[in-house]
Amino acid sequence: MRLFIALDIDDAIRERMAGFMDGLRGFAPDVRWVRMESLHVTLKFIGERPPEFVIKLTEALHAIHGAEIKIAFRGYGFFPTAKSARVFWAGIEAGPGLQKLAAAVDDVTAALGVGKEEHAFTPHLTLARRGGGSGAPRKQKGDGPNRVFQKLEEKLAAMPTPEFGTMTAREFFLYQSQLSPKGSRYTKLQGFALPLEDATGETDARLNP
Repeated sequence: MRLFIALDIDDAIRERMAGFMDGLRGFAPDVRWVRMESLHVTLKFIGERPPEFVIKLTEALHAIHGAEIKIAFRGYGFFPTAKSARVFWAGIEAGPGLQKLAAAVDDVTAALGVGKEEHAFTPHLTLARRGGGSGAPRKQKGDGPNRVFQKLEEKLAAMPTPEFGTMTAREFFLYQSQLSPKGSRYTKLQGFALPLEDATGETDARLNP
């Protein structure tokens, strides 16, 4: 089973992003645009694991307790740089709770033998990717100047900064990704609640995996 852990995004935000992408596809026809149902905020990619691993992973993730997270989706960028772009992404702005949640997920999965992340968590939503290219934020072997996103960059420079909306994440999910010739299909296997903050800003449980 190919597994990852992520936050879902609200339908209204998903629809705004879909409309934004529809208006831009013609400016980058040679890249691979993600499908609307594929948009999510990845906290941890796990990869292939046997079905019995899911039981242990689910138990470990239930031990994470953290507050709901307010997230704003706005702006855009390119990985690793605009001149050597292979990924076009939408920006995510959130408080420290999102970083803490990603770190907690990294810790509990590491205890189950999943490799820890080598770099700091960089939240974003991938909107398009150069064919065959990695989705990693940092420079990879083979990266170099290219023009695949040039017309798209020129179009975006003439537009106001896109605002896709805000949401409050009250749950994160364990997903299964199933590959097919038509693209990946994602299935939610389990959800894990993020409790509501009280009036003082405290939660009923600290983030403590």
